[in-house]
Amino acid sequence: MKIKWLDKPQKHDYRAAARYLSLTMSQRKADAIASKLKRADMTEFAAKDIFRSSELSLLGVSNSHVEKDVDAITGGGKLSPLLLCRDQANGKLIIADGYHRLCAVYKLDEDAMIPCKIV
Repeated sequence: MKIKWLDKPQKHDYRAAARYLSLTMSQRKADAIASKLKRADMTEFAAKDIFRSSELSLLGVSNSHVEKDVDAITGGGKLSPLLLCRDQANGKLIIADGYHRLCAVYKLDEDAMIPCKIV
C-alpha cells in the first residue's frame, strides 16, 4: 500500500505545533519554533526512526484519531507531513504535530518514509 502525502504541511499544523510546544515552553519560544518550521526544508525519515528518537509509545488503532488516519490512508487520502523539533537538552525528538499520523503509518508500515520538517 502506497501512503500518500501532501506536498507540505497545512497552515493549521503550524498553529497546532505551537500550541503543543507551549505546554513545555513559553508561548514566545513555541511560536518562534513554529516560525522556523514554516521556513524549514522538507525532508523524510523512516517511521520507526522517528518513534525511536521520540521515545513515545505507539497509540493503538482504537484511538479515534489514529483510526481516522488509517481510514484516510486505506481510502487513498493524503496525509499532512509531520512537524518535528530536536530537543537537544534532553536528547530526544519532539513530535510537534503529527503524532496520530505517525502512529497510523507505523501500524501499516514501520519502514515507511515520512515527509516532515525538522528544526
